[in-house]
Amino acid sequence: MDIDYTVTALMFPAIPLIMAVYSNRFHTLSALIRKLHDEYVFEKQIPPAWEKQLHNLNKRTNLLKYTMSFASFGFLFNMLTVFALYLDTVQLARLIFAACCICMIASIFIFLQEIRLSNQALKFHLSDMKSMEDDFK
Repeated sequence: MDIDYTVTALMFPAIPLIMAVYSNRFHTLSALIRKLHDEYVFEKQIPPAWEKQLHNLNKRTNLLKYTMSFASFGFLFNMLTVFALYLDTVQLARLIFAACCICMIASIFIFLQEIRLSNQALKFHLSDMKSMEDDFK
């Protein structure tokens, strides 16, 4: 495969866009965690149903940390690919671009895991409703 600036240019709009999605999810999670924390501080109690939610939120924030880290490394490797092409070291550019792609693939797989946990969190939240009991059996 020939690699040139157009190959790396394809990743430039994709990586910041996906990082914005990750950041928005992280921001939403952090706001929810802060809200739950404030409720706990003022009320000094955690309802039993929240225990699962809090563990789930902790897992999700950790997954988003790794998701954003891999995406950041993907962006860095993409920039290094451009630099390697500028230095006319095509073989090195291919290796670095492969690392970029691997990081982005890892980022997406971890994000899929976070989405699964997000869905599980919603099920925890709905599980106390009588009308939803049949859906959880």
